[in-house]
Amino acid sequence: MVELRPPEQVMTLSRLGSLHQCRLSFMRQLTRRMAVEGWVFAQSRFDMDARGVGVAVYTAQGPERAYSLVAFAHDLPAEMRSDRVIAKAWDATFTLFDGIPEQADIDRLAKNVPLQEAGRVSAREISVSRANRSVRLWAHVVEALSEGRQPEPAQLDAVGYLMRTTAVYGSGKLGAADREMIADRPEMQAPFQAEMLSVYLTRWFVRDLVEHMARARGGDVAVGLDPALARRLGIGNSTGLGMAPYIINHPILFNNWIRARETAIARVRSVAHATPEALAQFRKLLERSKVSVEMWRSDHPVQIEKVASLKRDLAALEAHLEAEGLAEPSPWDTLMHWAAGALSEEGQELLASLILEPYPELVDALGSTMSDDAPEAFHIDGSMTVGAVRALMRARFGWAFGIDWAAPENCARAWYVSEEKLEPRLGERFEEPIDAYEQPLAPARDAAAAEDVLSTWDQAAPVARFLARHPEHRHTVRRAQMSLNAPYGELQSNTIAADVMPIDMLRAKLSFFGVTRFDPRSDRWVRVNMYSGAPYPEELSCENADLWVYPEETA
Repeated sequence: MVELRPPEQVMTLSRLGSLHQCRLSFMRQLTRRMAVEGWVFAQSRFDMDARGVGVAVYTAQGPERAYSLVAFAHDLPAEMRSDRVIAKAWDATFTLFDGIPEQADIDRLAKNVPLQEAGRVSAREISVSRANRSVRLWAHVVEALSEGRQPEPAQLDAVGYLMRTTAVYGSGKLGAADREMIADRPEMQAPFQAEMLSVYLTRWFVRDLVEHMARARGGDVAVGLDPALARRLGIGNSTGLGMAPYIINHPILFNNWIRARETAIARVRSVAHATPEALAQFRKLLERSKVSVEMWRSDHPVQIEKVASLKRDLAALEAHLEAEGLAEPSPWDTLMHWAAGALSEEGQELLASLILEPYPELVDALGSTMSDDAPEAFHIDGSMTVGAVRALMRARFGWAFGIDWAAPENCARAWYVSEEKLEPRLGERFEEPIDAYEQPLAPARDAAAAEDVLSTWDQAAPVARFLARHPEHRHTVRRAQMSLNAPYGELQSNTIAADVMPIDMLRAKLSFFGVTRFDPRSDRWVRVNMYSGAPYPEELSCENADLWVYPEETA
């Protein structure tokens, strides 16, 4: 078997910021499961007035249990619409209920869910979320449908969604069920399945709501949204610095994501000969990837260049395939070796995702390995020797030990939590008085500092003795010990450098969600689209539950 790519290659921010969705992405895992298991979907309640205000309930029934999205729609004045965490009101608010709610549940939720942080839910709720309309597109679609015509496809594609979520909370947020309460359920075993289900059902609700408002305006003249156009619409999301620290703060979990993907890539690269069916599938999805890249729009200069580079990569890949083909032994390994010297990181990682597609039997089962089921890893082994800890640190952070951490360009930034915005922020260390509020989000610098002190200690001494004298290094020793079983848990880049790009951290996480066509709005926040192209519940089948993420040519 081909060896997994080493962390030194995979875990740089520039490469992580070039990752694409793949068969292991969480949205695709969910839609595949729901189709294979024959989930049944129902809109059991839709009480909305002409302004689009009211409550709706959408239920997804799996083999053993049901989950219901309880949606509250509001008439939000324009001046109150904000995507910030500190917003007080939204166009719609939601919770994913464990089961099918009764009227008493809805009454209780109606007093809390619209308040979001100011309210409280219970362990019967699994997630809490909220969303705002894309005002101009919403108005265009309502107007068009109310007049008996379809909205302009170009306007739909320019935005890509009718509503965008501003937060989807789970894992105990606001009193909701802790992750441990649902983690042993097969349908929730992979990460973020509850959140992905909530967004999937939200998309259904949004389509129904816009059609309802069009009927309320146009009466018998109004028409429904053409299914082909509706599928092109997803749910938007604007993600900023609040998500960036996630992959630093969850080294075991992130390791499991990366290791599953790298294992899948290695398995496919180890295939000795590709069948004609596998080659045809790869070439078909390569063509559909070109469609996706052509649809990719961004005004950010970095992303503009990355998309242009990706287009060149795809042209080079096609030329290479035309000249060399894929008939030789170990075709995927040969192709990946070629790509390493011929394509950008963006192109290399798209290719890595594409070669997985013909091999569900090698890839898909790895989805069950992607959760963090090792809470004991958080415990420090005080009996480990100082020398052993240093060896672990060198393996993960040796690249950082030669950096001059006093040089301004190497420690120009500092992570902190804004009291006003209640969100993680990245400040300028030498321009703002933020040192006292810095969060421990610079593992490489902290490892270098710990190494300076550890090098003066008896290498055979237990590290517990060292930590008794230097408790400020506990988090670094913990991370070093975690890396023993999580080699992909640490970034191989400086997270406080003057040139750090936080959007690389955002894209790394979001690619595993399964989003596409990232649109950075600055170096600190990105706009994305979820479930664009996916079938709606009434259309979902084993034939369309997976490859919807690759768009086909449309008129």
